[in-house]
Amino acid sequence: MPKLDDELPYRPCVGIMLVNMDGKVFVGQRIDNKVEAWQMPQGGIDVGEDPKKAAFRELGEETGIDRGLVKIIAQSKEEHYYDLPPELMGQIWGGKYRGQRQIWYLARFLGTDDDIDIQTAEPEFRAWKWTEPKTLPNLIVPFKKKLYRDILKEFRDLI
Repeated sequence: MPKLDDELPYRPCVGIMLVNMDGKVFVGQRIDNKVEAWQMPQGGIDVGEDPKKAAFRELGEETGIDRGLVKIIAQSKEEHYYDLPPELMGQIWGGKYRGQRQIWYLARFLGTDDDIDIQTAEPEFRAWKWTEPKTLPNLIVPFKKKLYRDILKEFRDLI
């Protein structure tokens, strides 16, 4: 018998709000999403992996950005949570999770646009751009809007 949605755990993850020297935020358009949605780099924390190391790993896997070109400015005070919508629950991550619990990092990008290469070994983005922080909640899929507003509120003064 499948677990009820509220019995499923949250998947442990990290997210990175990567900000360039102009105060704009990196967003990528996922390859596997049919809607016109953009997101900041994020991904799962491997068992036993330090969250900050996971953040650098995920950033490299998704953007090709070298760790030496990124300076962590802040870590979220608390984990941020989101639930998958009912139509996706049971389909994503093998149906093992109800959503994600994420530790977020605000990081400064010290490189140039030429240092970004989304054509990585396993590409996750089909396009990328820099955007104004205030536009973030409007770019993400609807079920993550509150999460993005909360992250933006927490990091706004540090951007």
